Amino acid sequence: MSYQYQQPAGFAPSAATSDQTSTLFGQVMWLVALTAGVFALGAYAGRHLSPGWGLVGILGGLACLLVLNFTRRMSETGHVLLLLGFGVLFGIAMGPGLDYIASTSPQAVWQAAGATALFMAGFGTAGYLTRKDLSALGRISFFALIGLIIFGIVLIFVRIPHADLLYSILGLIIFAGLTLFDFQRLRRVKDISSAPILAASIFLDGLNVFFFFLRIFGGGRD
Repeated sequence: MSYQYQQPAGFAPSAATSDQTSTLFGQVMWLVALTAGVFALGAYAGRHLSPGWGLVGILGGLACLLVLNFTRRMSETGHVLLLLGFGVLFGIAMGPGLDYIASTSPQAVWQAAGATALFMAGFGTAGYLTRKDLSALGRISFFALIGLIIFGIVLIFVRIPHADLLYSILGLIIFAGLTLFDFQRLRRVKDISSAPILAASIFLDGLNVFFFFLRIFGGGRD
């Protein structure tokens, strides 16, 4: 799954004031929870849809994400609606796959959900509290993600023993770096209007981490 590396408007090396930071943190976390909620609703609504509708959902969700990242003049309400549209469309796209996994291996879903919660809480807290600038880590992780995507394409044509497990572990390492970076941005960004963009980044971190853990607990393919 793609990840958009971008420093939102208002990014500055100096830390924001404590009031700004707490306000932004609360709003971002609320938007992340709301996006996760509409994602779950979309997944439930789209659990019996055909693969063609899944493709429509992915393309529509990516369109919402692109507009959210590159449109600065839109109102805050418009940005929030784009974020929620992205969440529900991605949920619709992934609903059939999640429904199949939940029906065949429900334990893997709960294990992946629990591991994701611990992962995001641990690395999110570390990223939020660290004072060292993690911008370089964010850039490295982003380019590493591009390499992982290329590696995933190669695996379509080349069979490598235990490749699925290796792919998932590498993905978790990369998203550990991205999660650290994104949570640090909650302290460094001063513009409250960047909340939907930050929420989209953190939601994507968690979603990718969940699917990597799901591949691990679900067995994947060799």
